[in-house]
Amino acid sequence: MVGKPKVVLGVSGGIAAYKACELLRRLTESGHEVRVVPTAASLQFVGEATWAALSGNPASTEVWETVHEVPHVRIGQAADLVVVAPATADMLAKAAHGLADDLLTNTLLTARCPVVFAPAMHTEMWEHPATQENVATLRRRGAVVIEPAVGRLTGKDTGKGRLPDPEEIYEVCRRVLARGVAEPDLVGRHVVISAGGTREPLDPVRFLGNRSSGKQGYALARTAVARGARVTLVAANTAPADPAGVDVVRVGTAVQLREAVLKAAADADAVVMAAAVADFRPAEYAGGKIKKKDGQEPAPVVLVRNPDVLAEISADRAREGQVVVGFAAETDDVLANGRAKLRRKGCDLLVVNEVGEAKTFGSEENEAVILASDGSETQVPHGPKESLADVIWDHVAPRLPARRA
Repeated sequence: MVGKPKVVLGVSGGIAAYKACELLRRLTESGHEVRVVPTAASLQFVGEATWAALSGNPASTEVWETVHEVPHVRIGQAADLVVVAPATADMLAKAAHGLADDLLTNTLLTARCPVVFAPAMHTEMWEHPATQENVATLRRRGAVVIEPAVGRLTGKDTGKGRLPDPEEIYEVCRRVLARGVAEPDLVGRHVVISAGGTREPLDPVRFLGNRSSGKQGYALARTAVARGARVTLVAANTAPADPAGVDVVRVGTAVQLREAVLKAAADADAVVMAAAVADFRPAEYAGGKIKKKDGQEPAPVVLVRNPDVLAEISADRAREGQVVVGFAAETDDVLANGRAKLRRKGCDLLVVNEVGEAKTFGSEENEAVILASDGSETQVPHGPKESLADVIWDHVAPRLPARRA
């Protein structure tokens, strides 16, 4: 891509239009040239002068302005990315049916670059069959439609329909631009990802746990959204902000994680077990805090095995052709242990990496070897965790069966 990436920010008429100002700021400050194309209704919430001042470019709604420049054609033709945030139910309907009654809808018809929609509306509008059919149509055509967040809406209402955090929408846009692919390869797919580390309670204040931060699982979720997937993230004791467009299911223990993964995997095309699941848990839970007693050694903690979630879902796939990916965190004989684990677990791919106090856990970077059940091995050099995530999806995508009609 030569010069600054050209982004068209479409803004439709919902109360969440004010949040698009923060998305615009992030895009411009990170070196993108942004042209804001608001709808007439959106100007009831944020004025044209605001968009022009923040973007440094004129913001217009009509095809009849600067007609000699043919804006209804040129803006879309020149764009490297079009993102509509917020995308109202009305805008999704117009886009799905190819209507072109203003500058933004004309731009959507002429764009040949990736298109991202970030919906925002009341829950009832989002769940209406008409809206869901429009979303399915747009996704089938290759658009990335981010699932709305769950939270406070206008007035006292809460539910699914809230515009995702602008920073997280920006992350989706950044990933889509980085790939530079007009049609994402995971469109129409449902993927389930586990992330973080389970904690097995010993008493009300103590637990057995591990150092996993969940960052690799979250990177997998963000990159999957940017590639068009519907994502369910089963998060065990994680701190990062929820990725945009992801349904997050929070769990604590290995047993809870197993239940959540099995439920979500029922209609999933792929399951990626990136969480560090505790192998053992205390056989007994102390109802009160275990106290120190002078002159006495503590009683031994008896452990029992936790369920092997990866082996279970690999052996009993919820649907034909489901791709299962596991992770192996090793401290020694990394590849030998990884190959043995791949055979033992029965998954399609196993991502093997070396871990330790200063390695992988909590870091923004990772390196790994991806082992496949067909015997192939792919070395992924040290780099950002999102780079490893993209390589993993590069291996998953061609293994998926043909999409159902």
